[in-house]
Amino acid sequence: MNRLHLLYALFLFLCISCGSNSQELKELGKTDLKEISSLEFLPHSKTVWALEDSGNKNKIYRIGKTGKTEHEIIITNVVNTDWEELASDPQGNLYIGDFGNNDNNRRDLAIYKINKEDLTKKTAAASAKVEFYYPEQTAFPPKKSNYMFDCEAFFEYKGDFYLFTKNRSAKFDGTFYVYKVPNKAGNHKAQLLGSLTTCNIYKRCAVTAADISPDGTKAAILTGDKVFLLTNFKNGNFAKGNFTMYDLGHISQKEGLTFTDDNTLLIADEKDKKSGGRLYEVKLSALKAK
Repeated sequence: MNRLHLLYALFLFLCISCGSNSQELKELGKTDLKEISSLEFLPHSKTVWALEDSGNKNKIYRIGKTGKTEHEIIITNVVNTDWEELASDPQGNLYIGDFGNNDNNRRDLAIYKINKEDLTKKTAAASAKVEFYYPEQTAFPPKKSNYMFDCEAFFEYKGDFYLFTKNRSAKFDGTFYVYKVPNKAGNHKAQLLGSLTTCNIYKRCAVTAADISPDGTKAAILTGDKVFLLTNFKNGNFAKGNFTMYDLGHISQKEGLTFTDDNTLLIADEKDKKSGGRLYEVKLSALKAK
């Protein structure tokens, strides 16, 4: 085989390899929101909700099966300081996580409740505010080696919120914290449950979203090109149990994640100049652990 044929064969091999690695991630369509930062599926209404983060409007959006906006709601009584994530409770109420903290200097971290009955309206007011703080953070900001108090990932489980922080430290090693905050109005000290580790490349390994399966047996953690599953946890201790990595074979700024059933995830990424801005579906049964 001459050199030209060898190079061509290598090119074909790489194309086939790349394609096979990403076949599990099925593209459903292009979204019409530039900076989707969260997804949340509501089982009762079979609807998917999204929001955009800092610099965008005080709105939440119901999106369709291909990612296009079907309905939007203006939230009238709170400001989008840095909305990063949505969660829901078994009754179908939505919760907005206003806890984005890129510079690790915020003292106004909050979660806002949007009542189920308001999700068909054009405007709605947050009906409750849950404030919290991290007792381990003593400087605002801390040293750059300890930028551990940003957050883009949480869910509600049995009356409590579980938060998974985003490590922005100078020497990123994939470590993140797991915190617990009660789903009650007031100002709460977040309880540190422990830490977990993804991997050591920031773009691929920083935590950007989380959700828990409808049956409550597994939690999914999203990064740029991976999903991590938490299983065999006990009594809501999501810092313990099995933590398994699944490579999606596709890297982008993925920031939205939600279960639609116990085996199916929806994922969304933000738009950039060349790619992103898409809604995807993946079956957990199709993924292989790394």
